[in-house]
Amino acid sequence: MRIIVPMAGRGSRLRPHTLTVPKPLIPIAGKPIVQRLVEDIAKVLKEEIEEIAFIIGDFGEQVEKDLVEIANNLGAKGTIYHQDKPLGTGHAIMCAKDSLSGPVVIAYADTLIRADFKLDPDADSVIWVKQVDDPSAFGVVKMNEKKEIVELVEKPENFVSDLAVIGIYYFKDVGVLKNELQTVLDNNIIHGGEYQINDGIKGMMAKGYTFVPGEVDEWMDCGNKNVTVDTNNRMLGFLSKDGEKLVSETAVVENAEIIPPCYIGENVVIRNSSVGPNVSLGNNSTIADSSVKNSLIQTNSSIKNANLDNAMIGNNASFDGNFTSISIGDYSVLE
Repeated sequence: MRIIVPMAGRGSRLRPHTLTVPKPLIPIAGKPIVQRLVEDIAKVLKEEIEEIAFIIGDFGEQVEKDLVEIANNLGAKGTIYHQDKPLGTGHAIMCAKDSLSGPVVIAYADTLIRADFKLDPDADSVIWVKQVDDPSAFGVVKMNEKKEIVELVEKPENFVSDLAVIGIYYFKDVGVLKNELQTVLDNNIIHGGEYQINDGIKGMMAKGYTFVPGEVDEWMDCGNKNVTVDTNNRMLGFLSKDGEKLVSETAVVENAEIIPPCYIGENVVIRNSSVGPNVSLGNNSTIADSSVKNSLIQTNSSIKNANLDNAMIGNNASFDGNFTSISIGDYSVLE
């Protein structure tokens, strides 16, 4: 089994945090989004992962090393491909064409899931979906009486179904998708100025390949600051229920209260403060004379005299002030 992760976009909706760090490497409860994604997929599949291929932009040598290490830690080979131009999901997948063989999961690195199900061995493909309240805001699946997916409909004006496509797919033989996407590229089939994975899937459906839904229990987005903070909150809750240790033994807590669930990284110092619930503090950060809840603070940052709620603060930042719901990028100073 292989996992293919298209992640070439910088994440403009999450700026300023993505000006220096690609969105999939933003930490959620202490781990990069993309790491949590592939770990959760590996748990669901319950199969040996041979390779994890990451399709990235010009993110730099260190990012590439970090991604390969994420794959290696799961016992898989890490492969890096580059998408030099933002030409869509179908084009991104074809940038990894040397890895498009055999059974594959394709997962876009801006979403996290909680799920527990077995793959249907008789299906040619599984499209993972989540029931939503407002289907008109999403791409959804249309199914026949046998509960097979027969059509993908983008933001339907009239009700088709309430099962939204979350951007994770399984192909029993991804080589078939590869051939269909090559046809899309060769014939310059473009929607919105981009080559889309949906056109490859529609080509497979037209040839009789069977698609079924795989429904997830939780679907968490990391699109902008508010939803990323909310995803951090929800993930902390799940990890706490799972019994995962979230507070580092190297943390220094003096005259302070930690209200769980919280992730407290290595060498964090908390003095004269209340932290939590739903707070992630990255390694080497300091909190002093403050109240912090429902917030995500990355590494090497200093917070004092603050009352934070629904805040997101980057790496190496310094904040001293009275604002509450803030979004501060890396190396910012507000004093």
